[in-house]
Amino acid sequence: MPEDFRVLIVDDDFHVAKLHAAYVDSVAGFLALPPAGSASQALQAIHSLRPDLVLLDVYLPDASGLDLLGQLDVDTVILSAASDTASLRSAFRRGALGYLLKPFTAEALSQQLRSYARYRRILAQPGAADQDTVERAKRALIPGDVAASARPRSATEAAVLESLVPGEQYSAAEVAARVGVSRATAQRYLSSLADDGAVDIQLRYGTTGRPEHRYGLPARTGGR
Repeated sequence: MPEDFRVLIVDDDFHVAKLHAAYVDSVAGFLALPPAGSASQALQAIHSLRPDLVLLDVYLPDASGLDLLGQLDVDTVILSAASDTASLRSAFRRGALGYLLKPFTAEALSQQLRSYARYRRILAQPGAADQDTVERAKRALIPGDVAASARPRSATEAAVLESLVPGEQYSAAEVAARVGVSRATAQRYLSSLADDGAVDIQLRYGTTGRPEHRYGLPARTGGR
């Protein structure tokens, strides 16, 4: 199973950072690192912890998050109450992959993170990217805007998709058993379907406390 994406939250409000960390930890495939409360702490944490993704506030005690953004060489999404268009333009001009206005719900951040996971999976494919890959990656970053792909599906991929019952969630092993393929094969096709937005991934904790990825049809198609 791929390693979780490590997420650094940068927010000077400890309680807000703790809440956002709980949101992050509730999403399959993501792990919140200890938050940073300032720009200087963020730079130190990025250097030592090497996060995959930074969730960055604009209003920090020692610097503007937008100025810090220009110094970072790491994927970053802005989480801020700064709603002026100049801040938005500056954030995107300096490389922010997304911008989520506070206050937001756990589901809103979950959608943003799942979009980021799709984006990373798309760009993790071997070989050179073509223009279709570029467009899919761009669309993947917009929460809720990834429509199911119209590309032709193999017989196995179609069988995996058809095995999912609306309103139900399954593990990769359960899908494998339903389709009659190996777990690794089911996992590969489920990940591909998730990239296209045809399947959602959730996280569930079993009786042993270990997290398990669960797959189901998106709500918009009649699923959960």
